[in-house]
Amino acid sequence: MKIKENLNNIKSQLPAHVTLVAVSKTKPVADLMEAYNSGQRIFGENKIQEMTEKWEQMPKDIEWHMIGHVQSNKVKFMAEYVSLIHGVDSLKLLQEINKQAKKHNRIIDCLLQIHIAEEETKFGLDELELNEILTRVYEQCEAKQVQNDKSEFENIRIVGLMGMATYTENQNQIEKEFNHLKSIFDKLSKIPFTHNLKPNILSMGMSGDYQIAISCGSTMVRIGSSIFGTRN
Repeated sequence: MKIKENLNNIKSQLPAHVTLVAVSKTKPVADLMEAYNSGQRIFGENKIQEMTEKWEQMPKDIEWHMIGHVQSNKVKFMAEYVSLIHGVDSLKLLQEINKQAKKHNRIIDCLLQIHIAEEETKFGLDELELNEILTRVYEQCEAKQVQNDKSEFENIRIVGLMGMATYTENQNQIEKEFNHLKSIFDKLSKIPFTHNLKPNILSMGMSGDYQIAISCGSTMVRIGSSIFGTRN
């Protein structure tokens, strides 16, 4: 296994402003530790139970990112430690994350997932749903400042957007979808920041398309097979 070599090779290609999430789903702790000992501190998982088991066993200076689809009833199992939730695709989920974060006296960073692919199987918000959530969060924050009470989003912070391009060999299509997400992100970045709305992360790009994503403005890439080899 050339995990260290793969990791160093990818890191050498990434611009300084791009964060690497090592996608370690289905991989054993030994493989993650090899990446950890090579300097990697951010790992992405798509199953909460698996991520929690690894969190319990591994060093506590690791940032754990939940990159898969999240069911509301599972949030409680990761609320104690998760650093960033990539796939927030509903108001209900955002409210549940806030509720569980509050129990641990934490603020959990979240990315709102936007549906940009042609595949119906991928999750995500459309622009209308995105605007509805942002309006709700923003109004809550404004009301809190006026009335000096707690908002329903006191314990979350929206720090950006995430999206997945269509799984296709057509690079023009992938580029078009990433550029579309970047244009939505640029609009979001113009909104006045509040304590729970600080969009500075654009998470797009995986092993097969991260170079296109970076050229389109990605600031965070999620890479698994190019580091750890094909998934088990």
